[in-house]
Amino acid sequence: MIFNAEQVTKSLVRWLSQCFEENGKDCKAVVGISGGKDSTVVAALCVKALGKDRVVGVLMPNGIQRDIEDSKAVCRHLGIDNFLINIKTAYDDILAQAATQVNVSRQSSINLAPRLRMASLYAVAQSVNGRVVNTSNLSEAWVGYSTRYGDGVGDFAPLLNLTVTEVIAIGKVLGLPDYLVTKAPSDGLTGKSDEEKLGFTYAALDKYIRTGVCDNPSFKEKIDLLHAKNSFKTQLMPAFKYQ
Repeated sequence: MIFNAEQVTKSLVRWLSQCFEENGKDCKAVVGISGGKDSTVVAALCVKALGKDRVVGVLMPNGIQRDIEDSKAVCRHLGIDNFLINIKTAYDDILAQAATQVNVSRQSSINLAPRLRMASLYAVAQSVNGRVVNTSNLSEAWVGYSTRYGDGVGDFAPLLNLTVTEVIAIGKVLGLPDYLVTKAPSDGLTGKSDEEKLGFTYAALDKYIRTGVCDNPSFKEKIDLLHAKNSFKTQLMPAFKYQ
């Protein structure tokens, strides 16, 4: 099946408009702006669906963010209101207090930042009559490359069934600056690109998702392992059924 980026973009705009009509009439879309393609595309789609006056960007560096100017550029390009909330103080305080009582793992310290960012997004959303728009894509979700109750949640998820390759194509249809849409994705936490951390390329992952074909056996093994290991992230929290 050939991906029609123009048609999907139009469908996404209609879908977002309908979501807000049914679940947030007159509410604003609140988007965490990282400066990467996903948040840039989501914010642009929200502007198309709702108008720039109903879209709010939130920049959330953890201390110094090397590409913070890209985040600011997104807001300027789209003409949206934006806030900057630096999570560094809260992040450091929580880790410092936790470290006096437990041996804080490397992974828990990495995951704390996106969870604080999501808490910040909801604090803004509830203060401006807004809804948090998730920016995760299918490629990341497929291999669990997200933080549960961090960047993996929100009120609406326009890109969750679209691969990285498809998101880039939509960004081009929207006329977004090429350097924002095609920049190498990174988590902004570890200093490594997504592909360096994952051990395979998004191009290979996207092809495997859409066709079931992976030409690199090593990539396929890693993808299958991550998909199985992280499937719980896409499922609802188990709850006891009282009868």
